[in-house]
Amino acid sequence: MSAIFTPELLERCISCGFCLPACPTYGLTGVETSSPRGRINLMRAIETGVLDVDDPTAVEESSFCLGCRACESVCPAGVEYGTLLEQWRDRVWRGRRRNWRLRPLLWATNRTARVRALGLGRRHARSGGADEDGSQLMLGCFERALYPAVSRAARGLAPELSAPAAQGCCGALHAHNGELERGNELARELGRALPGTIVTTAGGCAAHLAGVLGSDRVREISQWLTERGQAPPPRAPRTAPPLRVGLQDSCHLRNALGIWREPRELLAHVGEYVELPSADRCCGAAGSYALLRGGDSARILDRHLDEIADADLDVIAVVNPGCYRQLEQGIRRRRLRTRVMHLVEALAMGPDG
Repeated sequence: MSAIFTPELLERCISCGFCLPACPTYGLTGVETSSPRGRINLMRAIETGVLDVDDPTAVEESSFCLGCRACESVCPAGVEYGTLLEQWRDRVWRGRRRNWRLRPLLWATNRTARVRALGLGRRHARSGGADEDGSQLMLGCFERALYPAVSRAARGLAPELSAPAAQGCCGALHAHNGELERGNELARELGRALPGTIVTTAGGCAAHLAGVLGSDRVREISQWLTERGQAPPPRAPRTAPPLRVGLQDSCHLRNALGIWREPRELLAHVGEYVELPSADRCCGAAGSYALLRGGDSARILDRHLDEIADADLDVIAVVNPGCYRQLEQGIRRRRLRTRVMHLVEALAMGPDG
């Protein structure tokens, strides 16, 4: 069998265990196999032929992992766990092994025409002004269909951003779900369709694009606004108490790109910022994870919903469409009063919220 994993990446893990408390699935189970260190040991066993690639435990753990990359942010050896996970799934999740729920998602985002069709009838942003350095707004695939107000809010804050409709998916969905090369090809296609700086409102897309195209080509919206000094002006005094606003980090934005201060600094312009204890932990959305493993996803989300309820937030802001959907559904189920909003929607609110 040909090699699955990049050897130097696999060898980098020193089995120190710093990753264990950072891992949400290890937190759920307390089982070593369901930790990054445990999964890397499974990868090593597969690579050396001790385990078959179709070993039931190995297949289960390749699916149970959220892919949130929280382990990378605490790893003293610099293990690129996200890359190893993509390589693992690229071998395990091929063809008939792929979960049937994934197939329509991958099909819908595999061609630009199909992605454009997702936004038909939705009032997402349309092409507008031309920024002097060629910055262009990425519309995303499912975000333009499910949350078209996000791109409109982004252009409301930065009307100089153009938003051409002839753009496809960034490829993150494919790369994370067993079609690594196709995911990279889609990123390169998007790079050609959007020359210059690509500004995205989705943290997961930002991380994938930066990995393929280079960080100089990609800016997440809070990063882009901060670099340009385009924070909204302070709000006019309110007769009511200030809005209590929290944030759910995008895992890939924080753990892969190190962007977490910028959205917090911007939200301070909206109201009283409240840091939730688990804001930096995965909410359980994790791309397609909530669809593929709904029960595990809900268990991970419960902690976040408890904290939102305890904090009595007016608004919980997100920087990724998957987190938007995950929190929106959970809050509706719990019947909490908190509104879920994308960061740019929160920034674009009127003085009275």
